[in-house]
Formats: sequence, structure tokens, C-alpha cells
Amino acid sequence: MSDTLNRLAEVLESRKSADPQSSYVAKLYAKGLDSILKKVGEEAAETIIAAKDGDPQKIIYETADLWFHTLVMLAHVGLHPDDILNELARREGLSGLVEKASRPSE
Repeated sequence: MSDTLNRLAEVLESRKSADPQSSYVAKLYAKGLDSILKKVGEEAAETIIAAKDGDPQKIIYETADLWFHTLVMLAHVGLHPDDILNELARREGLSGLVEKASRPSE
């Protein structure tokens, strides 16, 4: 799976210098973070609706859209999928309650 994420991360990074008229991702980058975040929110809502509907194919499709747009957001702010995978690995085996308690106060 991380091979797919790495390949996609490379493509997303390369789109930063692409013409917004020739690339959907370049167009998202050109519109800025707020537009990217709006798209992530829309895809999250669509994923929730798909899950409520219970259709596995819709859930897969909408979750793929959500992950894709989240990866665009990560690339836009200078992060890589490995940063998230490393955090998940750090949390592996930790109780969710323990992990939450270890977070700095907000």
C-alpha cells in the first residue's frame, strides 16, 4: 500500500508546478488551502453518506476520493503520507485513551 501512496505523493508534488488549466490538482493548489479544505470536507460528508447507505462500492469510491483530497492537502502544506504512517505506527499498540491523554492540552 505505501508504494501506491508514495507514487501518488510524487505525482501530487509534481503537480505543484503544473499549469492549472491542464491539471485538476494544479487547479486545486492554485485556488489555495481553503478550497482544498472545502473539498476535503465535501468528500468527508459524501463518505459518511455512503457509509450510512451501506453500499460497499460507494463506500470504497467515496473513501478513495476523501483520501485523495486529504493527500492533496498534505502535499499543499508540505507533508508526505509517510508522516501520517509514522504517526500511526507510533500509536500502534497504544490504548486510545492513553494516546489521547498524552497529547498536549489544547
